[in-house]
Amino acid sequence: MASTTETGHAKNIANFQTLIEFLTGYGSSYNPSKSNLRLPALIALKDSAELALADVLSHNTIYNGKVSERQVAFSGIKIMSTRFVNAIQVSDASEGSIKEAKFHNRKLQGKRASPPKTPVNPGETATATISASQQSYDQLIQHLSGLKTVLENEPNYQPHEPELLVDTLVSTITDLQNKNLEVARTYANLSNARIARNKLLYGDEIGICETASDVKKYIKAIFGATSPEFAQIKGLEFVKIKN
Repeated sequence: MASTTETGHAKNIANFQTLIEFLTGYGSSYNPSKSNLRLPALIALKDSAELALADVLSHNTIYNGKVSERQVAFSGIKIMSTRFVNAIQVSDASEGSIKEAKFHNRKLQGKRASPPKTPVNPGETATATISASQQSYDQLIQHLSGLKTVLENEPNYQPHEPELLVDTLVSTITDLQNKNLEVARTYANLSNARIARNKLLYGDEIGICETASDVKKYIKAIFGATSPEFAQIKGLEFVKIKN
């Protein structure tokens, strides 16, 4: 079985380059009437595809970096939230404020008011798990914001420690929102880069795969199905990849 690398986007471009080299060797014998099958157009298509593939790789690296940054930023918020709840419990805050702060913290920790009747299936999808425990990044920010609202509206919550000030929580929430937004932005850029790459490689009529197929038909027509020229290129594979 061929590996992902062998059947991937880069392999398609590499095979297209090989095809171009064979066509160049045919000299004036290769003279299609269709403009997009002529050598200058084929070379331009190959160059554009290489740039598009490099653009996807670049955006993918940036996106992965932003995902890692977000993971680091969110990694400590459950401990942080618990510290704020502990702090309000030892203040002169009202029982109502303390109860509400605990509620938001419980949501943030992913705990239920009562345990589920059946254990969570280890094979359950991420979407289902997030729905049950409300642990998506957006929801975590929402729960932390709820805790912040309780603290800033409780006049008797006046800690002396800088890390337990409401302003510290506000700054943390802003940072989390920005990092979440950066992940969304860089993913959109990556997705758009993939669309552009896929059009050049797999688009109808204009893509490398379709163009290579037309080139093979032309070579077969002018040299014949049993010709050495067609034998050179017929084995070059161009596989349409979905992602």
